[in-house]
Amino acid sequence: MAHPGGGHYGQSHLITGDAVVLDLRPAGFATRMLALLIDVAVQVALLFGATVLVAAVGAGLDAAATAAVQVALVALLIVGYPTTFEALTRGRSLGKLALGLRVVGTDGSPERFRQALARALSAFVEIWLLSGVPALITSLVNRDGRRIGDFLAGTLVVEERAGRRRDEVIAMPPRLAEWARSAELSGLTPDAAAMARQYVLRFGELTEQARYEMGVRVADTVARAVSPPPPPGTSPPEFLSAVLAERRRREEERMARRQDHQKRP
Repeated sequence: MAHPGGGHYGQSHLITGDAVVLDLRPAGFATRMLALLIDVAVQVALLFGATVLVAAVGAGLDAAATAAVQVALVALLIVGYPTTFEALTRGRSLGKLALGLRVVGTDGSPERFRQALARALSAFVEIWLLSGVPALITSLVNRDGRRIGDFLAGTLVVEERAGRRRDEVIAMPPRLAEWARSAELSGLTPDAAAMARQYVLRFGELTEQARYEMGVRVADTVARAVSPPPPPGTSPPEFLSAVLAERRRREEERMARRQDHQKRP
């Protein structure tokens, strides 16, 4: 993860929503299964209601027309409904909303429409046609609990834990303390600092791939607002920790001076 020269850490763009995704970890197996059961129950109820409605309204239709309407409804509720719902809610179904879960890309990016569609099409086979057996087996043997649809779509289900660890203090890497004291940090925006903080605090919960890919993106954004660059060989987590720790130290000093000034007659 170290980048010689320390001035540039990767591509200049950031994936939309990184600040949210970094606040997540892979969901537990039991929680994922419960969310899936909720979603399936909702879809079964909708299918039952749609079948009853077609039978009542389509009494005058011939058998072919009735069958065509029923097939369209099944496709709409089994594939179209979860695809649209997850795309609009950026990775959440009703079951996932109830249990605080979300679908994200393996790089931490929000779920896209094509990914939601791939998961829904795969679910039609592995969950509906095959009674969920392939999904169950794949989820059990995979470390992150990904089912076949997740591998096809490049996604995984994660647990949202927003708001936790907000008060944790990020320590200054000793070897960067001197550099940080002389660094210019005034160009660092609150959003960039918040994103860096989330990455550092969740570093141990991320996969190796996510640690690297997110690290270089976040560090590159922060590096463009900080000068001079850190010493050669500085890794993104070290660099971000140093910037955040120094930023906090300076804010505490400013607050102390302000309070001292207010106490003076």
